[in-house]
Amino acid sequence: MLFELAWLSWLVVGLVAGAVAKLVVPGRRGGGFWVTMPLGVLGAMLGGALAGLVFRVEDAGFTSLWTWLSAILGALVVLVVWGALSTRRGARAVRK
Repeated sequence: MLFELAWLSWLVVGLVAGAVAKLVVPGRRGGGFWVTMPLGVLGAMLGGALAGLVFRVEDAGFTSLWTWLSAILGALVVLVVWGALSTRRGARAVRK
């Protein structure tokens, strides 16, 4: 039961982090809501894992500031990488 709640909380944190990252990252990114939100979840998980490794922060909980900051930072990184990859792929398709 507790494990299921942990995944649910990461899902909620990731969805919010993806939305915040979408607002922070400048420029238009392709994909809209349906691409940004899963990328936000992926970024939140990545940010949480990296925060645990680098800062020795364990699962701090849903209301912890560390949880939210690491999730938003991870979502920003994932969205920037996604934007760079999708822009490069789109430019390549136009040239052909």
